[in-house]
Amino acid sequence: MASLQRSASSSDSDPQYANIDERKRKRMLSNRESARRSRMRKQKRLQDLVQEVNALQKDNSQISEKIGVATQYYIEMQSANNVLRAQAMELTERLRSLNSVLQVVEEADGYAIDIPEIPEPWQLPCSIQPIMALVDMFEYDG
Repeated sequence: MASLQRSASSSDSDPQYANIDERKRKRMLSNRESARRSRMRKQKRLQDLVQEVNALQKDNSQISEKIGVATQYYIEMQSANNVLRAQAMELTERLRSLNSVLQVVEEADGYAIDIPEIPEPWQLPCSIQPIMALVDMFEYDG
């Protein structure tokens, strides 16, 4: 214990030891400040990442909603197209039936009747080809 007191008293009185203690104290303060700044940067980075996650989740939700609306619209259009195809087939059958009647009348009465030819299937400009849509056609403004 006496040696500790001696070294402490000698360091208090010796300018060389005082200079070392002062450098140690400054280094400790500098390290503490550096650690504090590092923690603040880390906290700021974490806050920025949390904000980015929230923004991305919001964007993802909006995009998912738009996809859902577009999908529903696509399903409705597909259903309408199926109805139109069925109606086209029904009308084709009616035309065939009418043509058959015209042929019977032509044969029975001897009249020359101009019987129109029915294409197989109807050769409409967009018969089998998919209809191309504009990108903003599926935009939902609701």
